[in-house]
Amino acid sequence: VSPAVVCITAQEHFGACIGSGFVIDTMGHVVTNNHVVEAAPDLLVNLADEQTVPAEIVGTDPGSDLAVLKIDLPPEELVVAELGESATLQVGQRAIAIGNPFGLERTITTGVISSLGRTLTRDDSDFQIAQVIQTDAAINPGNSGGPLFDSQGKVIGINSAIASESGTNSGVGFAIPVDILKRVVPELIAQGRYRHPWIGVTGRSISPEMVAAAELPVDTGVLIFGVEPGSPAEKAGLRGGDQQLVISGLPMQVGGDILIAIDQVEVKRFDDMVNYLASFTSVGDVVALTVVRAGSEVELSVTLEERPGNR
Repeated sequence: VSPAVVCITAQEHFGACIGSGFVIDTMGHVVTNNHVVEAAPDLLVNLADEQTVPAEIVGTDPGSDLAVLKIDLPPEELVVAELGESATLQVGQRAIAIGNPFGLERTITTGVISSLGRTLTRDDSDFQIAQVIQTDAAINPGNSGGPLFDSQGKVIGINSAIASESGTNSGVGFAIPVDILKRVVPELIAQGRYRHPWIGVTGRSISPEMVAAAELPVDTGVLIFGVEPGSPAEKAGLRGGDQQLVISGLPMQVGGDILIAIDQVEVKRFDDMVNYLASFTSVGDVVALTVVRAGSEVELSVTLEERPGNR
């Protein structure tokens, strides 16, 4: 079991792991989930050598469910996890989760990557967590914030959530990809927060029912329902729907633009837009949106801004 993996506890519940994490550098920075650090004040970190030290919260980001702690120890007493990459992951490859489920310190479970590019709904926001890895490696309460390794022992994700009606593992776990960590964590260390790029539209992935009911000219893409006032989308001239239809029992705004590509990368579904923005763009970037408007393709330049309210 990797000695870089730590148990995160709270002073009020000394000795009981409320989550997991792992050391990422010799300066004592520890990565975990945002929802772990929100669970209790006055956090402690228990290392593999049984040392328990106070932890300072350096930065948090609800939008990616990532947080960074800092512990004050000499570099020679720290074991640093080796980061891999997630862009080249494939469904079916080995996945190894290490954490502290139910307080059972440094438990290892194995499985495979069962899906890639998921988006994860949040309870505290309408915005989704992007590019999520799905795995059947057992993840349970207490695993949150721990690393997901590949077969070479490199971190490919940060275990974050499960889909379960019982609250325990049902073979569907989710991890934040390490490539998102590489984008978010440096800003958390430097600024204490991460600025998520934002376009400012609402919409839905096009379905065959939508194509038939609204006589859409394309069968994939994102039908733009609305454009937020003052948003980058409004400034760039994107158009939302101007009439309402009920399709498959759901009210939808039709007549607006249909997003089919960002920077010439095809957008087939709403998740493609969310994942592209999270993986390849930053606040201030100018992206080219290709939309279908009145049957013709139109290209619009949009300057990305920060999500309102640091969401």
